[in-house]
Amino acid sequence: MTTTTNTPGTTPAPPATAAGAASREVEDLLSALALHRGFLRHTVRGLTDEQAARRTTVSELCLGGLVKHVTLVESGWTGFLTEGPEAVSGTDGDTWADGFRVLPGERLADVLDAYDAVARRTEEVVRSLPDLDADRELPPAPWFEPGARWSARRVLLHVLAETTQHAGHADVLRESLDGQKTMG
Repeated sequence: MTTTTNTPGTTPAPPATAAGAASREVEDLLSALALHRGFLRHTVRGLTDEQAARRTTVSELCLGGLVKHVTLVESGWTGFLTEGPEAVSGTDGDTWADGFRVLPGERLADVLDAYDAVARRTEEVVRSLPDLDADRELPPAPWFEPGARWSARRVLLHVLAETTQHAGHADVLRESLDGQKTMG
């Protein structure tokens, strides 16, 4: 039930419709995702290709590799929405590890262009969905409960969580590299 308050001299807003609420939810989720993508992009601003590929901690992570990783994750889960579980069925160890590295010949600008293309595709797919409640069965994997299903909403929340988590990792790596911070 929607309650409206009538301020003198204004016309009360119509109650939200189910379609309007769904549209606002989609836009809110996509806006939050765009914000955290922006944090990640801001963190790698001004880096050379060599800096983007440099490990600055004892981990294998590098800034360009984090952008590659979130690009691959987002692309896979967007594929899950359009094609099904095969899109997130996994890769072999070397392919997975390479998704966290900037390989010889890869440029940060190209990695960022790929990230932008995936972001546009995700937004297009999500805006075209008739319902965020539509779900699919997840592929068999040790980290998924057998027979588990994720809704489009859950997929979008997962992509948002991945992006946010790795934007935080990137902030630590950047500060280790040259003292720059995304925020603060």
